[in-house]
Amino acid sequence: MTHAYIGIGSNQDNPALQIKKAVNALKAIPNTQYMICSSLYRTPPYGGVEQDDFINAVALLSTELKPLALLDELQGIEQQQGRQRTVRWGPRRIDLDILLFGEHYINNERLTIPHPGLTQRSFVLFPLVEIAPSLVLPNGELLTSLLTTCENNLTRLPTTVA
Repeated sequence: MTHAYIGIGSNQDNPALQIKKAVNALKAIPNTQYMICSSLYRTPPYGGVEQDDFINAVALLSTELKPLALLDELQGIEQQQGRQRTVRWGPRRIDLDILLFGEHYINNERLTIPHPGLTQRSFVLFPLVEIAPSLVLPNGELLTSLLTTCENNLTRLPTTVA
């Protein structure tokens, strides 16, 4: 079993509900055990596209799947929830990203692990630290050390996914 950290985000059609639906779908992925999900965080949009704020979270899975098989499962969940890929960094009903997959480094046309934005994006780092405060990245860097250079522009919401 490999630990996989999944970034979850939404800013359309009741984002908190979309995240809850996605988490429920994560629990049904074959050969995979859902472990935990962070709190929900409200964050300003990333990438310069004018749009509503996002709600973000990070979930931990333990899986027997290979990285691309897990990616296929995540993209299937996105399709089931009506994800439309139109504008890069644009509005979306649901977004599921593999942030880390064990100690793996992957860089191909479909998947890059660790996720390229992992070390700079507060909407990934803060929820990830919440559920894995002692996590060491594959390059040996302590996750919490990244918080010192990352802008905290998040609002932790009282709602939980569970």
